[in-house]
Amino acid sequence: MAKIEQFVVEGLGHQSYLITDEASGSAAVVDPRRDVDVYLQAANRADVHITHVLETHIHNDYITGSHELAARTGATIVASGLDLLHYPFSPVREGDQFSLGELTFQAIATPGHTPAHTSYLLFTRAAEQPEALFSGGSLLVGGAGRTDLLGEEQIITLTRQQYQSLQRLLTTLPEQVTVYPTHGAGSFCLSKSDNNTARITTIGQERLKNPVVRAKSEDDFIAQQIAGYTAYPSYYQYMAPINRAGPRIMGDIPTPLTLSPYEVYERMRQGIYLIDGRSSEAFAHDNIPGSLNFAVGDSFATYIGWLLPFNTPLMLLIEDEAGRHEAVVQLVRIGYERIEGYLDGGIAQWKAAALPTSEIDTIDIETLYKRLLRNEPFLVLDVRRDDEWSQGHIPGSTHIHIAELLLHMDELPTDQPIMTICHTGYRASIAASMVAATGRSAVAVRGGMGDWLKSGFPFASSDSDTRRKTAPLMNHMNHHP
Repeated sequence: MAKIEQFVVEGLGHQSYLITDEASGSAAVVDPRRDVDVYLQAANRADVHITHVLETHIHNDYITGSHELAARTGATIVASGLDLLHYPFSPVREGDQFSLGELTFQAIATPGHTPAHTSYLLFTRAAEQPEALFSGGSLLVGGAGRTDLLGEEQIITLTRQQYQSLQRLLTTLPEQVTVYPTHGAGSFCLSKSDNNTARITTIGQERLKNPVVRAKSEDDFIAQQIAGYTAYPSYYQYMAPINRAGPRIMGDIPTPLTLSPYEVYERMRQGIYLIDGRSSEAFAHDNIPGSLNFAVGDSFATYIGWLLPFNTPLMLLIEDEAGRHEAVVQLVRIGYERIEGYLDGGIAQWKAAALPTSEIDTIDIETLYKRLLRNEPFLVLDVRRDDEWSQGHIPGSTHIHIAELLLHMDELPTDQPIMTICHTGYRASIAASMVAATGRSAVAVRGGMGDWLKSGFPFASSDSDTRRKTAPLMNHMNHHP
């Protein structure tokens, strides 16, 4: 009997699996993340040995742990024979089978998310019907993996293949088969899936609700699938080449060096980024001029990978050891390995060295609304995605997606405050720190558009040019309830 344990990385929306065959004491891991200790510890608890690592595709959203796990355990890496990895692996093609004790895995070609995408059916003992499907980025919970990550020229072909792969899975597999995807809620590898937070599904459930079933035709599926795509992090372009070549074997997660305030100061003068991982409230109250505020949380590394040059040298201002470890783990998962060190003693030690600090003002939604009504001179800068902006924004605000902010910083005024806003406040704090680092006056809006819309304040919606200012707030006052 198979025992399946799921591991979730919330910020990446990544899901991996340890499948154990207790009778033989062997185990396999599907689509592992780079920090592989979680699998080694789970295998140790179950008293099994990891003998196989299964890859469903060349990943675009994180660095695979297969190379690391194989080096640590001697396991065989299993991957599509059409994806030629530059390190040892066992290639499989459609219909190929291999055993793990009393368990049997069968490769099934499911192109779409990537051209060589492969899913794996799991059979137990001599069962004629599969028990589980490890579907990678093909069949997802209420959705399908996006098909635009390899370039525009392949989108239509891959989306047609995705349609055909999903149709095949849903029409040929028994409804009771449990589906274990690699991409789940929070992953930018998903197309829109109605904000479904479920992590696993079944063939029967997907026959009722998957977009491929609801589509009127293949062309209808293609149109709906592509229309659901939103912007994805810029670091994605570096993941596939690294995963194909073979990521560097790390061993243990590195521990950053301690840096004195003066060492941090000198490195900042040389252009090295200081990442302040404290809360937005702590950062606003007291921060180091020029530092950037990415509060440590599920999305910490994702936004660093979206906004800063790939694998650029970084320093950390994170005042607890657990927080520093979490930051480093998240960063190495997406290939940011050049961590220079962390500020020893934190902001208190910086101030004790008589080095300068600064503050960033914050403002709540109600106060922002009142100041807008008084026509005070400031700019509201909305840093959300295009699709979020189109669904509702503050009249008179300017939209620049946070990923493009550095490119358009020169367009922002220098003679008035800039109020940064997003949906909840997280991206607004990042944006405010970026604006303040240029010497401009920045104010971070707490709560964001989510609170604005809940408060019933006037808003505009538009699918037009996302950086064009909309009509002033006062023009909408007659529509305010």
